[in-house]
Amino acid sequence: MPKNTYHPAFLDAMAELDSLEPDIRAQIEEVAAKTGFIPNVFLKLALRPAEFRAFFAYYDALMVKESGLTKAEREMIVVVTSAANNCLYCVVAHGAILRIYSKNPRLSDQVATNYLMAELSPRQRAICDFALKVSARAHSLSDDDYAALHEVGLSDDDIWDVGAITAFFGLSNRMAGLTGMTPNPEFYSMARG
Repeated sequence: MPKNTYHPAFLDAMAELDSLEPDIRAQIEEVAAKTGFIPNVFLKLALRPAEFRAFFAYYDALMVKESGLTKAEREMIVVVTSAANNCLYCVVAHGAILRIYSKNPRLSDQVATNYLMAELSPRQRAICDFALKVSARAHSLSDDDYAALHEVGLSDDDIWDVGAITAFFGLSNRMAGLTGMTPNPEFYSMARG
């Protein structure tokens, strides 16, 4: 008996820029002006305008604000989490951003492959350790896990940010998988020297 298959339309769909509501179109055009292209995540999530707005509002709240974490550390959290979740889109896209912020073209590949072998400071290693524990076993966090981050200089707010970025990108990774999101070719060559 043949197996039934179903291919959801959203796997192949991307929003058309001209059909988008003005606020969403303006946000996407602003990103395109900075990067020179439109990252696929924007056109994929724009298929659901209310979710697009909520997603990018939370993204901005975590990734754009002033923080005790550097921009490179935030992107490192995204890459290590996304690698653990096998999210090609986020590893490639945020790996490119990590290369830019860290000014180290090797670092994102190292973090994505095996952060334990990466050129990380003790602070960065502790952040990655914590992010992976939040990603896989948040229910088993203990006082020792929090203490390890305090020992390398993170505040309680910084620890919250590490956990929130990890959790948010767990959602993002799963949405990328659900929707068949693929990295833009431009991401692969960004900041490689």
